[in-house]
Amino acid sequence: MDPTGLGLPPLIAAFVFGLLGGAHCIGMCGGIMSALTFAVPPSMRSPARLSGLLLGYNLGRIASYMVAGALVAALGTLLTLTPTTRVALQLFAAVMLILMALYIADWWKGLLRVEALGKRLWRHLEPVGRRLMPVVKVPQAMALGAVWGWLPCGLVYSMLAWSLAMADPMMGAALMGAFGLGTLPALLATGLAARQLGGLIRHRATRSIAALSIIAFALWQLWSLLPAGAHG
Repeated sequence: MDPTGLGLPPLIAAFVFGLLGGAHCIGMCGGIMSALTFAVPPSMRSPARLSGLLLGYNLGRIASYMVAGALVAALGTLLTLTPTTRVALQLFAAVMLILMALYIADWWKGLLRVEALGKRLWRHLEPVGRRLMPVVKVPQAMALGAVWGWLPCGLVYSMLAWSLAMADPMMGAALMGAFGLGTLPALLATGLAARQLGGLIRHRATRSIAALSIIAFALWQLWSLLPAGAHG
């Protein structure tokens, strides 16, 4: 099943979704990436070491996404997903994309209410993550990334709606993995050049362009859900 309704291979669509949401990922996790960089003692801040730590963190984060995707898709196998239900999930994912875009551009913060749904779990995980810092070894970075992968995030929740519609744990994990890889370029760049990119990322024009791109993607998805005759 194509959870986007766009006729795109699901994994490609998930990867594109991650790329478009990179600005939000930077806002959510960019501070963590910067902290990983600057917490390393100056004498140990070689490019190779920093790259290894940042890659380890992101591999752990993506692994958590994949576990969540498999769990949600497994739940989908227990549900009766009729064609109407699947369209409803596609509609939900598109609406979540639009809300995410508004959040990224700082036009409307209503999505914070959705992210609040995951705060109960996060209260138990955050202390675990704090005990892993400062990070100086790759396994430590991977463990921290695995914890921070459960940070409440509306963008991730939107993607999990697609995983639910897949009703296949392996495919749900793969979908979330592709999404995580799409977010990787922005977060790696932020960690390796935090000071240089900080001003650009915070610039209103950058955030607005990213938001408009996501809205266009969501509207394309909504258009595809219309009956064939309505395309006119």
